[in-house]
Amino acid sequence: KNGGTAYADSAKLETVTAEKERIGDELDVAAKIQTSMLPCIFPPFPNRNEFDIYATMDPAKEVGGDFYDFFLVDENHLAVVIADVSGKGIPAALFMMTARTMIKSLVLSGEAPDVVMTMANNRLCSNNEAGMFVTVWLGIYEIDTAKLSFVNAGHNPPLLLHNDTWVYLDHKTYKRGIVLGLQENIRYCMNELVLNEKSHLLLYTDGITEATSLEKELYGEERLMACVEANKNQTTQGLIKEVLKDVNDFVGDAVQFDDMTMLALQKKL
Repeated sequence: KNGGTAYADSAKLETVTAEKERIGDELDVAAKIQTSMLPCIFPPFPNRNEFDIYATMDPAKEVGGDFYDFFLVDENHLAVVIADVSGKGIPAALFMMTARTMIKSLVLSGEAPDVVMTMANNRLCSNNEAGMFVTVWLGIYEIDTAKLSFVNAGHNPPLLLHNDTWVYLDHKTYKRGIVLGLQENIRYCMNELVLNEKSHLLLYTDGITEATSLEKELYGEERLMACVEANKNQTTQGLIKEVLKDVNDFVGDAVQFDDMTMLALQKKL
């Protein structure tokens, strides 16, 4: 009798292991699909010399909900987006894809960033049984005037190099709204600033500032500021690579549970 039980247990274990492997394989495929959706050819607009843009996503162990996006709305307007969906796994990835597609189509239809956020939020709230939400930072850069119009829906404050000084675009100076997907009929406020020559904008998700060392210490905003301060003269790609290196040096061998996503935009002319 015992032999039969042992056999049944081992067969069950094999089934469970095979199932786990299958799910693991599917998650790997999902992660690859997700990453391949993000713009990843740099420089993305080789014939445009007025600005430089670079972005990267280092996914955590499983499929996550971070994304970045950038695209020309028309010849004179560049949209940049960075976002972070609550939760992990397939539900977060699906919610992320929905949010990304929705925001892009609203921007391409010519809506201003504040209207885009209000409309996207209502749509994401309307069939959101899972109670998921997403933090989003959306900017539209007007290339000939260097005017940046942006909305922050609960996302980390970006860093801006302006007149040779890095500053956080935080809620002390700029209006910030709540995350998308939580509550309907929120009116988002638009902020505006003008980039000057050599202005550099760094967007990131909390996978950067909340990267954790083996001693359970967070990388944090002060370290990020010190790192960008030391890399004022870098290109967009150089800046992101230096920040990633700094974060990775800080965390060492500690396993990270959040995607690390960044996007840098620099005014060139």
